[in-house]
Amino acid sequence: MKDFGYTVIKQRTIDYDQFDGRLLSDVLRMEPSFKTCLSCGGCTATCSANDLVSFNIRRINLSLRRGETYELESEIQKCMLCGKCMLVCPRGINIRNVIMLIKKSILKYKSVQL
Repeated sequence: MKDFGYTVIKQRTIDYDQFDGRLLSDVLRMEPSFKTCLSCGGCTATCSANDLVSFNIRRINLSLRRGETYELESEIQKCMLCGKCMLVCPRGINIRNVIMLIKKSILKYKSVQL
């Protein structure tokens, strides 16, 4: 077989049958301001962790809303909790609190599965 220099990428469809909305509902219940996120990217642009590693808060928002907890768990570990994102947020979302709530909820649901 001839190698043309490309590979087949992972399928990008969302499997809603596997969607578990408990994590999203926990975060939105504890931090209701997160509902108003515009995904403007200001938080990602000012992020100190983004300068060091590939860290994107908008990707966290999307993964949370899609129920993709595996990617979410590895992504939030990169956050340094510096709070610069909260200073530039036009909606005043406490993003640091959102990150901490995601971490706590992931641990809670992992212990339930064990």
